[in-house]
Amino acid sequence: MAAPALLRALRTLRPPALAAVSSRLPAPDSVLPPACCAPSPVWRTLPVRTLLLSAASCAGHNKWSKVKNIKGPKDEARGRMFMKFGMMIRIAVKEGGSNPDLNLNLAQILEQCRSKNMPKASVDAAIKSAEKSKPATQHMFEARGPGGCLLLIEVLTDNNSRTHQEVKRLLTKNGGMLSDGARHSFNRRGVVLVPGQNVSTERALELAIEAGAEDVLETEDEDEKPLLQFICDMTELNKVRVSLEKLGMQISSAGLEFVPHNHSSLDQEQLDAASTLIEALTDYPDVVRVWDNIQAHS
Repeated sequence: MAAPALLRALRTLRPPALAAVSSRLPAPDSVLPPACCAPSPVWRTLPVRTLLLSAASCAGHNKWSKVKNIKGPKDEARGRMFMKFGMMIRIAVKEGGSNPDLNLNLAQILEQCRSKNMPKASVDAAIKSAEKSKPATQHMFEARGPGGCLLLIEVLTDNNSRTHQEVKRLLTKNGGMLSDGARHSFNRRGVVLVPGQNVSTERALELAIEAGAEDVLETEDEDEKPLLQFICDMTELNKVRVSLEKLGMQISSAGLEFVPHNHSSLDQEQLDAASTLIEALTDYPDVVRVWDNIQAHS
């Protein structure tokens, strides 16, 4: 499955001292920037930051919880999950080299590999393969899916024409289409996930403030266990992660994701169709990750 997207907010809690700030976020660049080279967005100059705690959807708290036959990273999909991690490692090495001490993005991906119990031998092999692999290019396809939802489809390919045609075919077959402009509904952000058990709303807000995150959202992992999703500027990712660790939080994962700031609300039929489409895209070997802006009706 795709990296976790933001779930539907049923309530918004804001401390009185944190007034809402409205500012227009810049659209992401056409090429994915390494975290170390990311420009400072306009909102970083604001003296007050908006801090949200959004509750997840009801009835399972996971927007996919009612979708039948949705695939997740279970035992039967471990091979596919590890293959995707290998592609992510390849991209990270291409952008910043094979030394995780000097390549923060690679370091975060390796941590995710460890958290999902990817064998060390497989991780080492992926890094060596990335160093020696034949040239491949990274692309981002923008698409529109069932119910008008927006998708970003990250691919790594040695034949862009072939991959473009196959992605287009999968979209058309499953109720979607390529659509320019989808990226403007997303911002590339740092995302830190920590277990959410026994963490109150008030404590989650306190943690976000103390760690320097702008947003904190409630979500779930593939096993429907609660998670807290701390969102920050991608240049602050390591700082927020280290701060949360010092505050006693166990880090489930940390990395760069495309976070939607405009959402598409889908009913159950549309959600089922979107699930089928995203599953088909994720199954295609050239696809690394799929991001969506979906929120489910309650």
